[in-house]
Amino acid sequence: MDSSVSTVLTLSPSPHVKHKNTTQVVMRDVLIALAPAFIWSVIAFGYMAAVLTAVSVALCIFYEAAYQKLTKKPVTVSDCSAAITGVLIAFNLPVTCAPWVLIFGCFFAIVIVKQLFGGIGKNVVNPAIAARIFMFVSWPSQVSGFKDFMFYKSDVDGVSYATPLTELKAGENKELFSTISDSFFGTVGGSLGEVSALLLIIGGVYLLVRRVITWHIPVAFIGTVALISLCIPQLGLTNFETMAYHVFSGGLMLGAIFMATDYTTSPVTPNGRLIFGVGCGLLTVLIRYLGAYPEGISFAIMIMNLLVWYIDRATMPKVFGQRKVKNADKGGKA
Repeated sequence: MDSSVSTVLTLSPSPHVKHKNTTQVVMRDVLIALAPAFIWSVIAFGYMAAVLTAVSVALCIFYEAAYQKLTKKPVTVSDCSAAITGVLIAFNLPVTCAPWVLIFGCFFAIVIVKQLFGGIGKNVVNPAIAARIFMFVSWPSQVSGFKDFMFYKSDVDGVSYATPLTELKAGENKELFSTISDSFFGTVGGSLGEVSALLLIIGGVYLLVRRVITWHIPVAFIGTVALISLCIPQLGLTNFETMAYHVFSGGLMLGAIFMATDYTTSPVTPNGRLIFGVGCGLLTVLIRYLGAYPEGISFAIMIMNLLVWYIDRATMPKVFGQRKVKNADKGGKA
C-alpha cells in the first residue's frame, strides 16, 4: 500500500478533533490580556502591586505542584492555569493587603476549590472568585483597605480611600465623587486589577480576537447592569451618570471579561451564556442597590456558577432522532 494512503487511513483513539489552542496557549493569551492592567496597577499603586501579584502567582503554582506531588498525580503547572488564578486573586485585592493573607487565600483557591474537586476542568466555582469571598469574609479590613491613585501624589502612604461605589452606597455628596473619567482610565482607588476599565476592555477585545472567549457573557453581564442602573438613578445623579459609575467602577469589567467567562464554570451553549450573563448582572445590581456591600460581582458570579449545570441542561439542543427512554430504571420497556 502507498505510504501516503497508509498515513491517511491510520486510526487513533478519540478525540479525533484536535486544535492548536491547547490549555497552555489559551492561558497564555489570558495572561497577555491581563498584562496592560497589571502594568497600570504598578504605575498607579507602586511596586507593592507587583510584589502582591508575584507572591500570589508563586503561591498558587506551589500549592498546585505540591498537592499533585503528594497525591501522585501528574504535575500540570505548566498549563499556566494556576498562574492565571494567582493573577486574578491579586487583582481582586488592594495594594494595602498584607502578603500573608495570600497564603490562606491561594491555598483555599487551589487546594480546596480546585484540586479537591479533581483539578482543572472539574471545579464547580471559579477558584479566584471563591478565594476573594473567603478572604473578604475572613479579613474584611485587609480586602477593603483601598488606597488612592498615587502616581502623581507625594503622600504614597496615604490612608484608606473610598471607591466610587463605596461613595455611592454611602450616599456621599456627589460633588466629592471621583469623576467618571477617573474610573474609566484608572486614576482612582480600588483593587489592583479593576481600576482601569479601558485597559480591561482592551484585554477583552484581545481575547475576542483570539477567540479565547465569546461575546455572550460579557455583553449580557455588562449590558444588564448598564440597563438597570440607567433606569434607576441614585443619589441625585442623572440616569447616565449612575449607569457610568456602575459600569466603569468596581470589578464589573474584570469579573465580566476575565472571571465569568471561565470555561469550567460557565455554560457551554450560546443561549446558556446569555442567561448566565443576565443572571450575573441582575444579582450584581440587586446586591449593589439593596445589599449591605457596595460591590456584588464576586457573590453574583459564584451564585451563577452553582446554576451552570441547570442552565446547560435547559439550553442544550436536542439531538436529532433522540428518543427518551421510559421506565429504564425499573426494567420496563422503552
